[in-house]
Amino acid sequence: MSQSSDLVRNLYAAFARGDIPTVLGAMTPDATWTESEGGPYGGTYRGANDILAGVFMKLGGEWDGFAAVPAQFVAEGDTVVVLGEYSGTYRATGRAMRAPFAHVWALSDGRVVSFTQITDTVLHRRAMESA
Repeated sequence: MSQSSDLVRNLYAAFARGDIPTVLGAMTPDATWTESEGGPYGGTYRGANDILAGVFMKLGGEWDGFAAVPAQFVAEGDTVVVLGEYSGTYRATGRAMRAPFAHVWALSDGRVVSFTQITDTVLHRRAMESA
C-alpha cells in the first residue's frame, strides 16, 4: 500500500464518521474539488470554505445516510483513483439512490491538490425528483 493510498483511504474513513474537518484539513489552501457536471452540485470549488459550502454542507443537509463507500484503490505516484458506490436518501422526496463513482485524487507533499468526481448524475437527480 502506498502512502498516497493510505492518505486517501483515511479520508474516506473520516468522511464516513462525519469528520469533515479532517477531510478539509488534508487539502492545500487552493485545492480544487470538481463535482460532475449535470449533478446536483456540479462544478469546481476552490479552497476549504468553498468546498464545505458547495458540497459537504449540502450533502449533510439534503441527504439522510449519504455514504461514499470505496471498493478499490489504484495508485500511481501522487495520483489515486478510487472506485466505489454512493448511497443515500434525499430528504425532500424520501427517495433512495445508489450510484457508482470513480474519484481521482491528486496529491502533493501528502496533501490533496485536487479531487475529481465521475458518477452517473442521472441516478442522483432521480432521487431528487418527486415521484
